[in-house]
Amino acid sequence: MDYLLLRTFDNYISASITLARLDEEGITCYLKDEYTVTIDPFLSNAVGGIKLMVLPDDFEEAKMLLTGYDKDYREAITCPQCESHNVEYINKPGVKNWVSVLVSWFLFKYPLASEQVYHCYDCAFEFIDLPEDPVVKENV
Repeated sequence: MDYLLLRTFDNYISASITLARLDEEGITCYLKDEYTVTIDPFLSNAVGGIKLMVLPDDFEEAKMLLTGYDKDYREAITCPQCESHNVEYINKPGVKNWVSVLVSWFLFKYPLASEQVYHCYDCAFEFIDLPEDPVVKENV
């Protein structure tokens, strides 16, 4: 039976966590190209990332579960400045990242790690670590 592509990932950790969560729910699935991307991350774009494949019979249920997981994840992260949940963990664009890519390319080495931050899309505030205590609104 042919499997259907449900989602792609650029790193093994997120893919494995999602696979395990779906497996706990009884969804038959596997990760395609996980070894290729894990061994040589440069090939991630060439092969299309790590692909989460599910059986056609489980596709709709798995899609619904992933939507719920994504919603729970978004609600768990709060911007410390504006208290929005419209926050995402991103690679921060900038000159530092381009310089590291160019230097690495000239030296034929793996690129240096880019800076990753939590970015709030409502107030544009960026922060590196999640607050230890969640932001709680007081009813006035």
